[in-house]
Amino acid sequence: MTASTTPRPAAAWSRLAAVGAIAVAGTLLLTGCGDQRNKTGNESGQSSAQGSSAPLFAKLPEKIKSAKVIKVGSDIAYPPVEFKKDGKTVGIDPDIAAALGKQLGVRVEFDNGTFDALLTGLRSKRYDIAMSAMTDTKERQEGLDPKTHKKVGEGVDFVDYFNAGVSLYTKKGDTKGVNGWDDLCGKKIAVQRGTVSEDLAKSQSDKCEKDGKDKISMEAFDTDLEAQTRLRAGGVDAVSSDFPVAAFAVKTSGGGKDFETVGDQVQAAPYGIAVAKDNAQLRDALKEALDAIIKNGEYEKVIKTWGVDAGAIKEAKINGGS
Repeated sequence: MTASTTPRPAAAWSRLAAVGAIAVAGTLLLTGCGDQRNKTGNESGQSSAQGSSAPLFAKLPEKIKSAKVIKVGSDIAYPPVEFKKDGKTVGIDPDIAAALGKQLGVRVEFDNGTFDALLTGLRSKRYDIAMSAMTDTKERQEGLDPKTHKKVGEGVDFVDYFNAGVSLYTKKGDTKGVNGWDDLCGKKIAVQRGTVSEDLAKSQSDKCEKDGKDKISMEAFDTDLEAQTRLRAGGVDAVSSDFPVAAFAVKTSGGGKDFETVGDQVQAAPYGIAVAKDNAQLRDALKEALDAIIKNGEYEKVIKTWGVDAGAIKEAKINGGS
């Protein structure tokens, strides 16, 4: 999502409707995951290599055709998008990646890393792609700092595969007067480092000061689960996360007794698979594979499995974020 001084409502997703839509995912156990940076093994997120018999194998770069593997950088602590359950990596992203792998005839291996280091790992060739509920923004496309708009990196291309906004949640029954972003002045908020939630909180804090109010006190963590722990302990007043993640936390943490969502979802924008600028062949192959699984119904099956129908897309786009 693109951070702005004043968060705008995401009309495409009604908060109450989307909470109901995600209820099917609420039966899963919320399993924490440290920054292990290890491959996930033969599990969700990995497809069986089919080689040249796969429909789109010939579209891949020679390096990946030779290895028959696409290495994915991901912060695997963001349920229901990607997380550990019973030692396996599961979630929306791993399931979509596995379906893409079938079309491309390669295995898809998820490597765990901290979110704010994923694009660095992509540029250093540690990963072939980054897929981690990453919002496609112009700043990331162009390698710009979201606040100063100065050039800080090479930028990446995105293949957009889902839509989501940002939500706020508090301790259940103890909102501290927070009913939306405008109520955060003088409050404490926890976010995951390097995310659009962090950018949004910084922009909102600037607005508070311009309006003559106290700024927002912000704590940034490596994972969203750490931010949840901080809220649960009463160290902050609210947490900001992508909507599917917030809804899942509210539904599952403490059997639904820990948290409640406040206010409306804001800044709806696409999630994108990040690909290096110099790897257009892989980018285009992924787009074609995504269009294929949308057409054959595999994409819809994944979306319905996780109860996030409201975020589904109709066709793949490259760099559709703003």
